[in-house]
Amino acid sequence: MIVVKIGGSAGNDYDALCDDIAERWCAGERLILVHGGSDQTNRLGEALGHPPRFVTSPSGHTSRYTDRRTLEIFMMATAGLINKQLVERLHMRGVMALGLSGLDGRLLSGKRKATIRVIEQGRQMILRDDWTGTIEQVNRDLLHMLLAAGYLPVVAPLACSEAGEAVNVDGDRAAAAIATAIGAQTLILLSNVPGLLRNFPDESSLITHIPRNDLESSMTYAAGRMKKKLLGAQEALAGGVQRVILADARIPACVSQALNGGGTHIV
Repeated sequence: MIVVKIGGSAGNDYDALCDDIAERWCAGERLILVHGGSDQTNRLGEALGHPPRFVTSPSGHTSRYTDRRTLEIFMMATAGLINKQLVERLHMRGVMALGLSGLDGRLLSGKRKATIRVIEQGRQMILRDDWTGTIEQVNRDLLHMLLAAGYLPVVAPLACSEAGEAVNVDGDRAAAAIATAIGAQTLILLSNVPGLLRNFPDESSLITHIPRNDLESSMTYAAGRMKKKLLGAQEALAGGVQRVILADARIPACVSQALNGGGTHIV
């Protein structure tokens, strides 16, 4: 079992991804596809007069500040447009894909973080009216039921809070939670860079292998969103996933190339 997560940044080749997934699926391999939606959410927010706001936590992780209006825009962009575009592409290639978000059937559930601590202008602040969450449980029975019925689940990164509210969750960590819950052997995190770069943005400085024990020290090389990817990798490995691959979503056969040695392998 493989879990693949495709990032939502500009430049990713969704057609090439779906070509590769369809070929592997039709050959009998079973996968779950998780996706992001950051670029589309940004563009939709700008068009609707509610541009994105990004904040940095005291631990140095950058994330989207999600007030209620931003959550609604995020739902439209990810669970709506991107999710259905991926499902459409897979159907066109003969794959019986089924799109859903982590909110549906409480596929992903956890706690809502109503307030968050951030660093702005060198000062620590508390932001309220936040609609992000942390995943505590995965409805693995729902995933197994879909896979057993011949469906390829395509999952948008929303979750259900304890009170039944929709919350925005990090896509890489959602993929890690799903991979852990279903006992996946491999988690592939695809984005618009070839993997972890020693000297970002120099793509020739790709780090090809990271022993699991060196993952924490490798955080020093992570720029921007890559920090969340390494955090997701750490959580997946701790949950029993045997390997995590950070790889390039801009190239043909991106899943197959990752499995054949491309990108950064963490084992």
